Amino acid sequence: MKILICGKGGSGKSTVSALIAKKLNAMGYKVLLVDADESNFGLHRLVGMPLPRDIMTDLGGKNEFKTKMNPTFPSTDKPFSQKTMIHELPEICVSESNGIRLAVIGKIHHYGEGCACAIGLLSRQVLSSLDIDKDEMVIVDTEAGIEHFGRKVDAECDLILAVIDPTYESLMMSRKIQEMAEQAGVDLYFVLNKVPVGMEEKMIGHFDENKVIARIPLDNQIFMEGFQGAPLTAELPAIDLIGKKIHAMKQKKA
Repeated sequence: MKILICGKGGSGKSTVSALIAKKLNAMGYKVLLVDADESNFGLHRLVGMPLPRDIMTDLGGKNEFKTKMNPTFPSTDKPFSQKTMIHELPEICVSESNGIRLAVIGKIHHYGEGCACAIGLLSRQVLSSLDIDKDEMVIVDTEAGIEHFGRKVDAECDLILAVIDPTYESLMMSRKIQEMAEQAGVDLYFVLNKVPVGMEEKMIGHFDENKVIARIPLDNQIFMEGFQGAPLTAELPAIDLIGKKIHAMKQKKA
């Protein structure tokens, strides 16, 4: 099962991605955590791993990747054009700790290197090619905003979880996310995150309650660990609930 985590910048996508990955791993799943955010360099710290070489760099960089993907010059060596098992990903591009694997699609490394469109295309290629076993889960941490919908990355996933923090911008973005998820034909649920005391009912009033999979309160331990760049260790009932619901969805699809 491939699960895409999205939301506006600062909503807590990476934190939620890391916590869900840890929970599913504790439930017995083999988990691949995919960092598809080209500008955030902190996900590996949240799961206590070294940063692996990103896949785009391993392919020779964006220019080399664009050349291989150029339809004007057909290539028999198009990256990830064949089905790929998780264990077949390049070893140098995968970190592993406590049963969770981490792969990074690509990052903006240098001033003036151009836009991230090639990284988005590679994200779609990788997710499309991944052939996963019944005991495996893929968690995809996307870039801020909704550009991944424009790149059709979401269409390669089985479930979208939109992380919503208590801001007007996040609530407004949730409407566009729902609209685009429907167009992509992918199941969508919302995770209300960083919910202050007394704000839960106000936040949930903006949604169909059946589409809210969990409500995560403000948590000082998570804040401090994230602030220090330390691995997340908090155990949250809301994350337990998400894990159980994802498991039930997977069993239903089987």
